Amino acid sequence: MIIDSETNFLYLSEVLQSREQFFRKLTLLLNRNSINFKLLPETNDIWAVDYMPIQIDLSNFIQFRYEPDYLQDDEFILTQTNSHSVCKAIDLITNECEIKLDGGNMIKGKNWVILTDKIFKENADLKKNELINKLENLLQVKVIIIPKEPNDFTGHADGVLRYYDNETVLINSYKPTDKREFQKRLTKELRNHGLRAIEIPYSTYDNPDYDMADGLYINYLQMDNFILLPTFEKKEDETACRQFEQLFSGQTIETIDSREISVDGGVLNCITWNIKIGENGR
Repeated sequence: MIIDSETNFLYLSEVLQSREQFFRKLTLLLNRNSINFKLLPETNDIWAVDYMPIQIDLSNFIQFRYEPDYLQDDEFILTQTNSHSVCKAIDLITNECEIKLDGGNMIKGKNWVILTDKIFKENADLKKNELINKLENLLQVKVIIIPKEPNDFTGHADGVLRYYDNETVLINSYKPTDKREFQKRLTKELRNHGLRAIEIPYSTYDNPDYDMADGLYINYLQMDNFILLPTFEKKEDETACRQFEQLFSGQTIETIDSREISVDGGVLNCITWNIKIGENGR
């Protein structure tokens, strides 16, 4: 399994250009840090990680069925991207899988992946054990299931935690009184699988709308020797930056004001599809 810290090429949806100020700042920053990137054609929204395939190795890309329940009504169905059209447009051959899964709901580790239990609702035709077995055979890693965060309509794991090393994840620093049952279940599942947790700032509590992602520092972009951390003009910005400089000492840490996209419910991991390519470009 290729993890984020091994990736060296970045794709962004061409729709992201509609967020003009953010897109300009982002591309200037990527160019300044010699991050190679291209735009994905045939996309209908900016959330590239969700509809693009999961990379297992340099030549194996698994395309899960992208059919999220939160896009199926008349208001949003036209924003659902056809993954096959995008992959065809960039000449990418994928291995098709009928399991419904958004990329934002898969946190990749070297020996495991973490998904929220939203995966069971999306694939109710399969028994839980059957679904996990299928995923483990396909991905060749252990599957760990955590509870989805209450009130998160996407049910994505990338709004809860991220991979740090084989034994450690970074998680949101929730208030002790916030979502108590969820926190209890999350802690239990991580411990059951031998994972320790490092808390990082989490500051969404003063957002006027729950679906806004202001203060969701966990949703950063990670590539080879490079971290791009979202900021939101909050007092926690500085704390998050200092902690990331310690956690990823020796790596390049950049920040970008992400309010122009976080208002729509996602941040940097959501808008990026970062992969590893070989010397020949594949």
